[in-house]
Amino acid sequence: MPQSPQTTSLYDVKRELKPYYAPKNTDWEQVDVPPQQFIAADGRGDPNTSAEYADRVQALYAVAYTLKFMSRRTLGRDLVVAPLEGLWWADDPRTFVTRDKDAWQWRMLISQPDWITGEHIEEAVRTASAKKGLPAIEEVRRETLHESTSAQLLHIGPYDDEGPALARLHDTYLAARGLQLTGLHHEVYLGDPRRAAPEKLRTVLRQPVRPTTAAPDRP
Repeated sequence: MPQSPQTTSLYDVKRELKPYYAPKNTDWEQVDVPPQQFIAADGRGDPNTSAEYADRVQALYAVAYTLKFMSRRTLGRDLVVAPLEGLWWADDPRTFVTRDKDAWQWRMLISQPDWITGEHIEEAVRTASAKKGLPAIEEVRRETLHESTSAQLLHIGPYDDEGPALARLHDTYLAARGLQLTGLHHEVYLGDPRRAAPEKLRTVLRQPVRPTTAAPDRP
């Protein structure tokens, strides 16, 4: 019987990409985020009450753990399943101020190391779907993201207390540095709300930005 490849050191994205998964600054700082790949699933609605949200997150973890075991068994490379992340947007951005969460749209993500290929992800989706029988697993796909220049901070506390930090970003930080938004609001969830007290939750808030292009003088 052929031997499985020998497993090398454990890959942990929180260690390998520490500036983006373990920042210490609690006010906005500029970072340059490298390209990454993820497994992803999209949806809409209040993450606290939406069955679609719960189904998509469960599906993502099913595929993520399948990829972990597949990588260790066939590639000899083990990894820690990365934290859940989310991209958030809405047709009317004011819903983030009014907290009309039913109108929110989201793309939930789990980071994957670069040795995981699209073919590996497709195989993991098939394997997890056959094993778990969850229809939402079929919605999981590979996603690439290169946010590059971004504003980022570590938020400590409940998710609903992010408002003042986001207000500082929009009202002060961007204008003071001649920046404007580009891309989607990004959150990395370092704490588990099922286990941690709300005041101890740690969330990386990230927003891709770019220099503001000044309008040309009119004649």
